[in-house]
Amino acid sequence: MDGALKPNTALDDAPAAVEIDAPDNLCSDGDRLVFSSGDKVFAFAPGSVEEIQGFDAPVTALAMSSAGDLAIGLDNGELGLMPRDGSPRELPATANLACPTALAFDEAGALYVAQGSARHRPSDWAVDLMSKNAFGSVWRIDLAGKGSAALVHQGLAFPNGLLARKDGLIVAEGWRHRLVAVPGLRPVLEKLPGYPARLSPAADGGAWLALFAPRNRLIEFTLLEDSYRQQMMRDVPREYWIAPALASGASFLEPLQCGGVRTMGVHKPWSPTRSYGLVVKLDAALQPVASYHSRANGRRHGVTSVAEAGGRVFAASKGGNAILDITDAAGSNP
Repeated sequence: MDGALKPNTALDDAPAAVEIDAPDNLCSDGDRLVFSSGDKVFAFAPGSVEEIQGFDAPVTALAMSSAGDLAIGLDNGELGLMPRDGSPRELPATANLACPTALAFDEAGALYVAQGSARHRPSDWAVDLMSKNAFGSVWRIDLAGKGSAALVHQGLAFPNGLLARKDGLIVAEGWRHRLVAVPGLRPVLEKLPGYPARLSPAADGGAWLALFAPRNRLIEFTLLEDSYRQQMMRDVPREYWIAPALASGASFLEPLQCGGVRTMGVHKPWSPTRSYGLVVKLDAALQPVASYHSRANGRRHGVTSVAEAGGRVFAASKGGNAILDITDAAGSNP
């Protein structure tokens, strides 16, 4: 990584606005910050965290409209809408919408839904990646009408982030490490150094991109070795696969241990790693202009989403169990 992606320690240096187990799905209407942790949804204001709602399954996607309406996707495939004024309602779930990984409202009030895979739940993303699947799709739900879902594009390799812009819809395609515009599948930003997660708008007309794990040579090689990979998936516990992770270093059974330690027992920040923390600031043309890192020896890994709220910039480190306030870092690294 170099240029706008040159490594630094901005995420490890940033203060934690909230410390909570596996925060995810940051979203905002400009003032209010909402996020998930497990099967619960919370609202954050400086100095306080308030639980909004609990569910029967982990929350895997959130989106907030400009009016404050909250769309929710669950690991069991259910979709729901919590209007800011009004009663919550379940959106029509079909067999075609069973893996909600990202949600986004457009200016007309319609809801876009990214289905990561037609074969696995969002929580089984590692299985989908190591199976080399490309069964994801994007749908558009007409909330003003009957709530019917229309297919926008299919054949995607785990769409994991959505950004609705005036000039079209941008999709973060996880397993192909790129951003594309749909329909049409026009590449916007390719050859990303990690696996992209959520996209969110920035106040200056650009966007924020979270990358939840790094690419490395060992994982890329394992993806090429079909027989070995299939045996690994069959015989080895999932947490010890040669696969990306939201956090690492908790067990000596994990792969890539020897590459991370030198003679004096110091973990090298440039060593190979299964987990990493990375936020990328994109300009209006969706090109990288700045980045914020937690390197191999850091602990703010597994960043899955970024959102601006109340003039501040927040990043959810799901692997580091914290929501980080990166406003000062963003201000010093335009």
